[in-house]
Order: sequence, then structure tokens, then C-alpha cells
Amino acid sequence: MTTTAIQGVPGQGARFPKLSDLVERAGWTAGQQFLAVLLTTSAASSVVSLPWKLALATSAGAAIVSVLTTFVLYLTKQTGHGFWGDLGYRLAKTFLASLVASMGAGAFNVLTFHWGSALDLALVATLSALGKGLLARGPDRESANPSTLPAAAYQQVVQLSAH
Repeated sequence: MTTTAIQGVPGQGARFPKLSDLVERAGWTAGQQFLAVLLTTSAASSVVSLPWKLALATSAGAAIVSVLTTFVLYLTKQTGHGFWGDLGYRLAKTFLASLVASMGAGAFNVLTFHWGSALDLALVATLSALGKGLLARGPDRESANPSTLPAAAYQQVVQLSAH
């Protein structure tokens, strides 16, 4: 039986657990940002007039910020705080990644920046992260975590980050 680099095999974890965790976190953050941009645009917009370029640009920026903040979590050993602690970190990271990605989408000027829109966007992305985290929890309370990685792979990340 072979172990894949991203999903892993239940019971064995992943071959590259931290890489799997980075990809999982960055991928979900990018997807949440992309969806938030499309959801916060006018409901009367047609599919053609939706801000696809803006959604792609901000989701790429959010993924980069997610990778950077995940490295900070690893370096400061801020993993393994139980379900609610880890979910709290993920929500804070998603909010920050969304806000920074919104700032990076154009020329940032603190006086002319649309703070309301950026905060609305960050809130929608964070709410989607909350929903994903609650759905990922699963029925097993002992191995509950806000990650969509297999439980064994997530535990490997926590153990490797503790050292």
C-alpha cells in the first residue's frame, strides 16, 4: 500500500505532513477568499461581469499569506491546542489573509482604501472558514480537528511542530 503526499493513508498519516498541512490551509483559504469576492459582488451581476480577475488575484494573495502565517505557527509551536484553539487560529489567519489580500489587490492608500468592503470580504471568508472547520470536525471527539486532512496526518503535523 502506498502513501500519497497529499492525502495520506488513514492510520499512517502523510508522507510529507507539514507540506500536506500547508497545501490544505492555503487551498482552503484561497477558495474561501475566491468565493467571498464573488459573493460580495452585486447579486444582479451576470456571470460574465463578475470580478473574476480580482477574485483570482486576491485568492492567490490570501494563499500566500496563509502559507506565511502557517510557517509562523510552526516556528512558534502554536499547534495542537485542541479543536477550538486550532479553529480559532485558523479563523484569525483567514481573516488576516483576506484583509491583506484585499490590500494587495490594488495600490494601497490608508486614506482612500475601502475598509468597509475589505472587512466585509474578510468576514465572509472567515465565516466560510468557520463552516468548513465545524464540518471537518467529524463525530470522533478524541481526534477532532478543524483540518480536512486525515486525523493521523494532522496529528503528525502537531507532533512535528511541537519539537
